[in-house]
Amino acid sequence: MENIQMVDLKGQYKKIKAEIDAAVLDCIESTAFINGPAVKIFATSLAQHLDAARVIPCANGTDALQIAMMALGLERGDEIIVPAFTYIATAEVIGLLGLVPVMVDVDPRTFNITAEHIRKAITPKTKAVVPVHLFGQSADMESIMKLAAEHNLYVIEDTAQAIGAEYTFSDGRKQKVGTIGHIGCTSFFPSKNLGCYGDGGAIMTNDAQLGEKIQIIANHGQIKKYVHKYIGVNSRLDTLQAAILGVKLKYLNDYSAARRKAADYYDQQLNGIEGITVPVRASNSTHVFHQYTLKVAGNRDELKTFLESKGIPAMIYYPIPLNEQEAFQGLGRVEGSLDVTINLCQTVLSLPIHTEMDTAQQDYIIGGIKEFFK
Repeated sequence: MENIQMVDLKGQYKKIKAEIDAAVLDCIESTAFINGPAVKIFATSLAQHLDAARVIPCANGTDALQIAMMALGLERGDEIIVPAFTYIATAEVIGLLGLVPVMVDVDPRTFNITAEHIRKAITPKTKAVVPVHLFGQSADMESIMKLAAEHNLYVIEDTAQAIGAEYTFSDGRKQKVGTIGHIGCTSFFPSKNLGCYGDGGAIMTNDAQLGEKIQIIANHGQIKKYVHKYIGVNSRLDTLQAAILGVKLKYLNDYSAARRKAADYYDQQLNGIEGITVPVRASNSTHVFHQYTLKVAGNRDELKTFLESKGIPAMIYYPIPLNEQEAFQGLGRVEGSLDVTINLCQTVLSLPIHTEMDTAQQDYIIGGIKEFFK
């Protein structure tokens, strides 16, 4: 079968082509390329969608994390706890700011950081924790927020892979990820569930003072033209990208439903095959399936090679734990054994999943997996 992709951005674009093209042309004709009206409109729309008090758009998801940490008034040597099983951006900005990344293990079922892992890593220097809502579902935010309150820690949610996912508290309250911690950060990289056609990101908060400081820092620390209160950065969401995201945001719920439908079908067809474990869905979070990630016992790399020989892409997120990256040697510390992280790096394999998947494509992928395990 031809044209199986991890993410079908072209197919998605074709369905909303008229709206996207009109939004882009309106932006070009207005010539308001920097901080044009579409940026504010999108920020307001996303805040409403997430039920967040404020959304501050920025240039990318990594900038979002960096600006969030800059806004907290942390000092060199302060520690921030992160999962060892995540993309480097989560910890990269910690080192960049002269802070100390403390890498901890994750839950073997959900792949997310837990309050138990965080608790063991807390020292007098600990000032913040970054839960990464990996692959599309929330970490257990109720227990993490309770622990953070006990130890006066900031919580910065990395929701780049889980925008639109909803967490349910024990009392029945529901909140979108990115709005539970003190600050939420996300990316609009094209392959994300809500992706633009270039780089983009955003920061969310329900704290008015933090929101104002974040806005200022993202614009050179400037409170009015040529008056600079903080050392800041230049991080803006292009008006063109905001216009595109404004269109796509209207379809985010539909996109999440399409991904869940594809995941349900994978589950039905793959569950029970000896040698693989389908993704576990946390009972207190919806799953928006940025990735559909299997655990493959013993022969993950062989399965990946076999699938690719049949024209089926498959990706390993992530093959190397953060603590083993050369960039972090001598920087930060590890708390605990990281046994789960090491195992996941050796066993995870993500299958194609996106908004345009059809049953024929999935049947071909599933057939390849079953053929391998015969």
